[in-house]
Amino acid sequence: MKQVELTVLDRDVDGVIEYLGRRALMHFPKEAGDAVPEDRLADKGIVRTDISDTLEKIKASAVYLGVEIPTEPDESSKFPGPDEAALTEKICSRIELLNGKENETLKEKKKVEDALSEANAFSNLNAPFADLDQLSYLTLRIGRLEPERLEDLRSNLADRAVIIPLGSGKDDDRILAASSRKGRFALDSELKKQEFVPIAVPEGYKGVPGELLSGLQTRLGGMEEALKSIEADKKQVKEEYGPALAALHGSFLMASITEDLKHRLASTKSVYVLSGWVPADSMGKLVEDLEKRTEGRVGVRAFDPNEIPEVRDGKTKVPVSLNHGAFVKGFEGVVFSYGAPLYGTIDPTPLVAFFFTILFGIMFGDVGQGFVLFLAGILTGRRGIKALSKFKNYSTPLISVGIASMVMGFLNGEIFASEELFVRPTRALTGFLTGHPVDRILTLMPLTEKGGSVTKLFYFFGFTIAVGIVFNSIGLLVNIVNQWGLKKYERALFSKTGISGLLLFWYAISIAIRCLLGGRFAWFDGIGLALPVFCIFFGPVLWRVFAREKPVLEHGLMVFIMEGFVEILETVSTYISNTVSFLRVGAFALSHAVLSFIIFKLSEMVMTAAGGSAGSFAGSLGGSAAFLLVMIFGNTVIILLEGMIVAIQVVRLQYYEFFSKFFTETGVEFTPFRFRREV
Repeated sequence: MKQVELTVLDRDVDGVIEYLGRRALMHFPKEAGDAVPEDRLADKGIVRTDISDTLEKIKASAVYLGVEIPTEPDESSKFPGPDEAALTEKICSRIELLNGKENETLKEKKKVEDALSEANAFSNLNAPFADLDQLSYLTLRIGRLEPERLEDLRSNLADRAVIIPLGSGKDDDRILAASSRKGRFALDSELKKQEFVPIAVPEGYKGVPGELLSGLQTRLGGMEEALKSIEADKKQVKEEYGPALAALHGSFLMASITEDLKHRLASTKSVYVLSGWVPADSMGKLVEDLEKRTEGRVGVRAFDPNEIPEVRDGKTKVPVSLNHGAFVKGFEGVVFSYGAPLYGTIDPTPLVAFFFTILFGIMFGDVGQGFVLFLAGILTGRRGIKALSKFKNYSTPLISVGIASMVMGFLNGEIFASEELFVRPTRALTGFLTGHPVDRILTLMPLTEKGGSVTKLFYFFGFTIAVGIVFNSIGLLVNIVNQWGLKKYERALFSKTGISGLLLFWYAISIAIRCLLGGRFAWFDGIGLALPVFCIFFGPVLWRVFAREKPVLEHGLMVFIMEGFVEILETVSTYISNTVSFLRVGAFALSHAVLSFIIFKLSEMVMTAAGGSAGSFAGSLGGSAAFLLVMIFGNTVIILLEGMIVAIQVVRLQYYEFFSKFFTETGVEFTPFRFRREV
């Protein structure tokens, strides 16, 4: 990793940022201590406001048309220029006009609907029409108005009243004016200004005149036709400008991201300085490409991490970039969900990938169920089903644990919870290889059969303990190497996760193995255990002696003794619990076998019951169907429920029994500047 400073001219900075955003090569600092001082920030607020306003216009237009716009720039996005700005203004203006027209039509339609509803309510009222003005919430005026004054009347009244022509011909100037009772004074005032002439309704006429209702209905039909026409225009605009709108949104998103970054950079009126971290193997390509893009108008300064005082003092952490193959890369999420490893330390991801796969396979051994996981990994991969692409990060882990589960399933002879299908192939294979055919290579179910399966089960649990010993030992070795590389020699030598702790752990394991094989605890074992305990207890003092410093008990003798005893107790309890914890691997493997056995036996019972209650052929067919239904349901439950539980247990073992040994301090993940988050 290199810390790089790029000095570029104002006219080149957009092109440089575009290159960095597409290539994802530079990690810009995000920590508070790395922020650029306010007095050195570039003042580009006006540009950013214009871009933000344009994005809002595009979003509003896209929402109105129902166009799906990208949430981030795509590969074809480019910085917007005058042509893009003009096209955006053209499209958004047309859509705004269409939207305004639709809104006005909808408002007019609503007013007509309200008026028609009120008129219908009083259409059968047994009262003179002249009295309706005082009996309802609706004010109605029927009369004549010169056609050229109609638009002025509508404009002046706005949404306070609805004006409906009642005539069917051009020369018919009859109109209906309707408003709420609250707005009748404004209505009468405007009608008077426009020289409205009321029409006398026959004396004694009861209810609402029929021509009034028909006029309202005609007007409502006109509104509905107008909305249909607007909807057709809307569809046409979407087809014509939808793709362009999405592309413009991506372009202005790129511009917005660029301006946000420029606002955080150190700059003068004509020069920008981009400072960040770049992988060392990408430096040559970076410099070559930027010199071509800027025609040599770029200054590059690069520093190794050990050349930077803040890094040497531990104030600044160097970002960590992991470069893995497809298999290991799939497990990076497990590591980074716990924390990023420190720069310069051992990358634990390959170990996590290996142990995750092995442990899952041991606990979830079944050829058929493992194949389902394997198939799920294939379908969620890049060449799988497009609808499942959002799960692509789980593709590699699913494939690997699926294969491991199939291997373990072959060893214990299970396929979709059945232990019968592999009996003959296993007997043939074991007979050919060893001369002693067996029904299954590994027996987990504690059945009373020849071969002593209970004893084999205990051997299996012993095997899981052995896996735990290896697992814990590797974690300790990783920590020792890391601490030594970081020059934290005291932790590497005298801590519970250092060499002293490792020797105590290994010697205790050797004593346990010797006793299990018939040996006894000897006098020299006390010395073998006491020496690492002594080193852990007096670690701080011993290190000061080795470093030729004066031993000092900072908090007094009693505090030192209490801390030492607590450290020893924690060391012993941690190693015991971390080792015994791997019994859960055998326990879950056994529970998986037991659950599969139950599912299979239950399926047989259901098949027998269904077959016995029906006739011969029909009963056999019904029994087979019942058998398949129970098997499908049972295997689905095992795959979903137990698969999730086993995954959680494996992650737990990684976190508490492995990461806890060496993840005493986390680093910073390399997160380069990029326009697209998903690549």
